[in-house]
Amino acid sequence: MTPKKEKTFVLDTNVILHDSSCIYHFQENDIVIPITVLEELDQFKKGNSSLNYHAREFLRNLDSISGDLMFESGIEIGAGHGKIMIKLEREFHPDLKLNFSTQKADHHVLNICYHLCKDNPEKQVILVSKDVNLRMKAKAVNLTAQDYTSDHVKDASALYEGLRVEENISAEAIDILYQQPYELDLSAINLSTALLPNQFLILKNGRKSALGVYDSSTNKIRRVDKRTVYGITPRNAEQIFAFDALLNRDIKLVTISGKAGTGKTLLALAAGLETHRYYRQMFLARPVVPLSNKDIGYLPGDIKSKLDPYMQPLYDNLGVIQNQFDQTDADHKRIKEYLESEKLVISPLSYIRGRSLVKIFFIVDEAQNLTPHEVKTIITRAGEGTKIVFTGDIFQIDHPYLDMHSNGLSYLIGKMQGQKIYSHITLQKGERSELAELASDLL
Repeated sequence: MTPKKEKTFVLDTNVILHDSSCIYHFQENDIVIPITVLEELDQFKKGNSSLNYHAREFLRNLDSISGDLMFESGIEIGAGHGKIMIKLEREFHPDLKLNFSTQKADHHVLNICYHLCKDNPEKQVILVSKDVNLRMKAKAVNLTAQDYTSDHVKDASALYEGLRVEENISAEAIDILYQQPYELDLSAINLSTALLPNQFLILKNGRKSALGVYDSSTNKIRRVDKRTVYGITPRNAEQIFAFDALLNRDIKLVTISGKAGTGKTLLALAAGLETHRYYRQMFLARPVVPLSNKDIGYLPGDIKSKLDPYMQPLYDNLGVIQNQFDQTDADHKRIKEYLESEKLVISPLSYIRGRSLVKIFFIVDEAQNLTPHEVKTIITRAGEGTKIVFTGDIFQIDHPYLDMHSNGLSYLIGKMQGQKIYSHITLQKGERSELAELASDLL
């Protein structure tokens, strides 16, 4: 049997900016940080975004590990881990010179990796990058390249949907759900697999059916009713379930996923307005994804002009709700009053993230564009009486280094399912229009 080769992982800058603790996730294998990566991290040290946080945290950590000495030969990371070393620049290898410009930082990382592979044939050298283009370039010169997957979900297409359909439930059991106290003991029906806390159910028997949710504290299924919430009436079972989770004050964390037009943000916003009396403020935020990897500072105009294109979809949803009422109606006027008094705050996520989250109804839209670390940072700031709602589409990602497996929304759903204060629902049916549904399915 051929012994396994020792592994050396060469880390790209984007891996560190994604997870500053990444060096502890490679077990006993060695890690190489090209000097070019340190140069790039230097550009990210200042600022308040998660990228800036990861750059600072990694550099501090690296400094504490290295002590007083530079370590071209490497030093131990800690028990159960390999060595970490910084590799200085090398002359571009003749095999790379013809095809790769020396002006790009990515190519310097590639060059270090290539030299290591040629100099250490007894080791398996692996380039780790979240940049798919750099991984393709590495593979083109016969280098092994991998994505950073420590926080990936195994199969995003099989992610928890929060809903089960149960056929052949007895008519008697369904009838019980329509009688006070509108609950059904779980022992009254036979299920093939156990239910998770707050999992939604569609129970069927021929022409009879009922909507329910499993309450793990009582071991009963509670009937879920259709209701209009701040002028918005749900149009399908999934939207009815979403409102149930959003209005349940015992559930502190809700995720709603689904393609465009399924009503994710509209439902969350309506529920927040309906329950406003229980919260000090309502925050509605979304991450600002830079255009072509450039910061919003590159856009023309003042800060309001720069941010309006990002925030407009949120105002559009608010307008839909407002238009459910006559202009003289108190519910119509209340929305304008909330905006003016900042009881309702619509803002980029980076502007809200540092604020106190006590008794806040906090909606984070487009959460698929957040990293797992960003999602954790938001949730761990939740104070007493706060409810956080994440909405998004895990198959529609604008962030250059995230995909359906590694984005924060997928990660959150995969990790939180089964928790008593958490609920999730995947919205399947588009409700904007027949045209929008057709385009979403076919184009």
